[in-house]
Amino acid sequence: MLGLTYNTIMEPPATFLLVGIPGLQSSYLWLAISLSAMYMISLLGNSLIMTVICMDSTLQEPMYCFLCVLAAVDIIMASSVVPKMVSIFCSGDSSISFNACFTQMYFVHATTAVETGMLLAMAFDRYVAICKPLHYNRILTPRVMLGMCVTIVFRAVISMIPLSFMVIHLSFCGSNVVPHSYCEHMAVANLACSDPMPSNLYSLISSSIIVGSDVSFIAASYILILRSVFGLSSKNAQWKALSTCGSHVGVMALYYLPGIVSVYVAWLGQDTVSLHTQVLLADLYLIIPPTLNPIIYGFRTKQIWERIWSLLMHCFFNHSNQGS
Repeated sequence: MLGLTYNTIMEPPATFLLVGIPGLQSSYLWLAISLSAMYMISLLGNSLIMTVICMDSTLQEPMYCFLCVLAAVDIIMASSVVPKMVSIFCSGDSSISFNACFTQMYFVHATTAVETGMLLAMAFDRYVAICKPLHYNRILTPRVMLGMCVTIVFRAVISMIPLSFMVIHLSFCGSNVVPHSYCEHMAVANLACSDPMPSNLYSLISSSIIVGSDVSFIAASYILILRSVFGLSSKNAQWKALSTCGSHVGVMALYYLPGIVSVYVAWLGQDTVSLHTQVLLADLYLIIPPTLNPIIYGFRTKQIWERIWSLLMHCFFNHSNQGS
């Protein structure tokens, strides 16, 4: 009898219940509309960028290939959380199965790790293009680019395996209500009856190492880029070199600033920052970059904007001609 009771208590819940954003229930309709609009922009914008880069042979340079991978990662990142969020805000369907919850958690962490790696690869691309332009094609060969992308994805996958193992093997015998709008790691782990501190520490340390090392290398790349740019004699050449990096710097700011604030507020500001602010920060961290990245790159990169405009005009006029 005791063994039966013990097994029943230790059995994980069949489902978790996602609260959404605690304290903002009155704004759920507007949140659902906003998230849906941002998600559609993300899907359309990133799909357009992937399409024009894959279709146009003149956009097969390393920078555009890295951008294509970044767009694919953005779609996966947004798709892993937004549909469920909208479902919660619209219909109140807050249940998510045990396996689906941990699958969502895995994709959220893995895609964010891939995203920061791709930003590093793009910073390296700009460094080679500006500081070593004569050796650009010799350094960034297709083989090197493939190796960089595989390494970035492999790092993300490997770093998530210990975290997934630790969280899945926690004992969930109490509440199954997650005070969040997606299966955020700390929000789920803190529901466990066993000590969640090892998995929480691993998450903080691994993300700090990955993001910290990437940001350090990105900063080093841009220090070398700035030294090279301001060493140019022509003001026009300086401006042109800096403008090619402008979109990348904007995308990095959109990704790293909300992400760093979200992570450390969850750890250090639990008693000073309201729960709905913490949850909203974590939500925006996953949806704002995928939404704005294609807009920034589309408008800041002349070649991409021209190809997207040409593709849209071609599709529109072909459809109009067929209709008439």
